[in-house]
Amino acid sequence: MATGEISERARVLLKTLVERHIRDGQPVGSSTLLKEAGLPVSAATIRNVMSDLEEQGYLHSPHTSAGRVPTAMGYRLFVDSMLQIRPLEDEAVSTLRAELNPDKSSTELVKSASHLLSNITAQAGLVTVPRPEANQLRQVEFLPLSGDRVLVILVINEREVQNRIIHTQRPFTEVQLREAAAMVNQRFAGRPLHLVQERILSEMQEARSQIDNYLQAALDLASQALDPQQSEDKYVMAGESRLLDNATAEEMLKLRELFDSFEQKKDLLHLLERCTRAEGVQIFIGEEAGYEVFGDYSVVTAPYFDGSRTLGVLGVIGPTRMAYERVIPIVDITARMLSSALAS
Repeated sequence: MATGEISERARVLLKTLVERHIRDGQPVGSSTLLKEAGLPVSAATIRNVMSDLEEQGYLHSPHTSAGRVPTAMGYRLFVDSMLQIRPLEDEAVSTLRAELNPDKSSTELVKSASHLLSNITAQAGLVTVPRPEANQLRQVEFLPLSGDRVLVILVINEREVQNRIIHTQRPFTEVQLREAAAMVNQRFAGRPLHLVQERILSEMQEARSQIDNYLQAALDLASQALDPQQSEDKYVMAGESRLLDNATAEEMLKLRELFDSFEQKKDLLHLLERCTRAEGVQIFIGEEAGYEVFGDYSVVTAPYFDGSRTLGVLGVIGPTRMAYERVIPIVDITARMLSSALAS
């Protein structure tokens, strides 16, 4: 519904009600609005305006209270046309700048960004790991461990180092592992990881007679080392417990479903994938996310880049009554600083 379809008086009352609900988390009654809105009207007039806003879908009345709370539609109108963004505090900017240091690896930067988002907003922060097509293989090393285990050291992009342990079908000597690593580096270094994986699988499917034992062993090792199933989670989340801090009794019941969704990851990953294709800050309020489990929660996201490429998305998850005027600029500047660190 267009913002012009409600009166200026209704806009003032809705803005006051939303801000009070964000602050207290309780239904707001007409007597409270009469005191805080500063309008020269009677309590009866306020009740009539609130009834009109409820009929239009901006408010609803919990059955346990005579007061009203904003709907997702009410929050959307508030965010789109009434919100006054607050400048980010110098202390928060300094913390972001210090922690999102270009000298860190991409894995360290992603983890730092997730924790920073959570700590500064007091909500849950999350950052997707860089998209696979953005990762290039620089170098691989194989080191023998006891039995049939091999330590794999992967150098990805410029500074990213990942260690993995794989189990082989037969033992290898240190010399054999060194020669296998040299072969993989010679053939595949500098190529995107997902293309390396595809090429290795393709070569392994060729006629065995065309691949000598040495090459076959090297490809077997590389295939296990680069197995997508061995990779880390697709996003890093921090501060889920912060959602409990200011939750009302009713919100606590909803949190279990949300935490279950975090464990399964499917819905959240689909939502984040949509965000990577968008530009700038995206705000999903309640049902706008498209999944029932997010009905009482909002997700504020922004993509981050490496030069001209979109690497992933970061954001904050919190109740619909979050402090949008502060969360939005924090998400925006964190995305910009993470992009700058990765581009450096």
